Amino acid sequence: NNFPEFTSRVCPAPCEAACTCGLNDSPVTIKENENAIIEYGYANGLMEAKPPKVRTGKKVAIIGSGPSGLAAADQLNKRGHSVTVFERSDRPGGLLMYGIPNMKLEKTVIERKVNVLTEEGVVFKTGVNVGVDVKAKQLLEEFDRVILTCGASNPRDIKAPGREAKGIYFAVDYLTRVTKHVLNPEFTDFVDAKGKNVLVIGGGDTGNDCVGSSIRQGAKSVVQLEMMPQPPKERTESNPWPEWPKVLKTDYGQEEAIAVFGHDPRIYQTTVTEFIKDKKGNVCKAKIVKLKSVKDEKTGRFNMVPIEGSEEVIPADVVLIAAGFLGSEKYVTDAFHVALTPRTNVETKPEQHATSVDHVFTAGDMHRGQSLVVWAIHEGREAAKAVDESLMSYSYLQ
Repeated sequence: NNFPEFTSRVCPAPCEAACTCGLNDSPVTIKENENAIIEYGYANGLMEAKPPKVRTGKKVAIIGSGPSGLAAADQLNKRGHSVTVFERSDRPGGLLMYGIPNMKLEKTVIERKVNVLTEEGVVFKTGVNVGVDVKAKQLLEEFDRVILTCGASNPRDIKAPGREAKGIYFAVDYLTRVTKHVLNPEFTDFVDAKGKNVLVIGGGDTGNDCVGSSIRQGAKSVVQLEMMPQPPKERTESNPWPEWPKVLKTDYGQEEAIAVFGHDPRIYQTTVTEFIKDKKGNVCKAKIVKLKSVKDEKTGRFNMVPIEGSEEVIPADVVLIAAGFLGSEKYVTDAFHVALTPRTNVETKPEQHATSVDHVFTAGDMHRGQSLVVWAIHEGREAAKAVDESLMSYSYLQ
């Protein structure tokens, strides 16, 4: 693992869910053990920079500094290639830096590792938006290989009347601006939920982060909508070990909401049908409706459909859309002319990382779709190995 300091803090730990000790008792506390080991390493001088002794003369550009980009950079730099990482934000880290709140992943943890990578020879160029500030053609001429690790940063929107109202934001945009303010109080272009009724649409980890962040800002109320039914409290027979347990999980955001407001903020099997604006064009209310699961006789699939007569209007001064992501952003993929899958992920041959364009590779969410940090790190390592093989005709990277 290139970054146990990251995974020991933000990974949901599917390894613990699959631990054999969990069959009869509590599983091994892998995340806590991992965190204790890596922090011991930093505290005792075991994580100091170790630059490669020999350079190959090959140059690799990595577009995006999330976990997959950082993992690829770490591996290729250790191999002796000269690596430059381009990041459009003002700080490296991708979603680790700005998509995850500071209370969940302290940004000093990311900066500490980036400083080690810099000392080892990785070059970081921040505030550079490849495809806008720098042309793809220029990078392909200057570097021997390019790896696209830009994430699945195209958010899924909510199509409902009144969507154009002011006060409706995508979750990652909200979290990014809040984190920028936390890191730099002089940054004032952030969304402040203090004293406001907050509606979070989406029941995943990002939605939970929005709940936690808005409560810490002093929100008046917080409601979190989830389209799917409430999960069972214990495993069902159809969800046996070692599968990921599809059970009810109350995360830190919901726990804080319960402590502050006295109830769980989540409303299950519910969605928004309309956003209601005030005279100034600001969102002030939302019309919601209950859903039920109905089988489509043609396809055999179950769809969530509205229950007639279950509509309700709730106050909503700030709406945060945390409905997931659709895939990579078009301007980047257009710049490099890479082929895409129907889900707008960058297309490669199965289990490979070379794109349809010579010397251009891809990894992480941009390649496999929205996933976990551990998958991003794995993808970055595999892409690094593929790039190394293409440059040197062999690779001993693992």
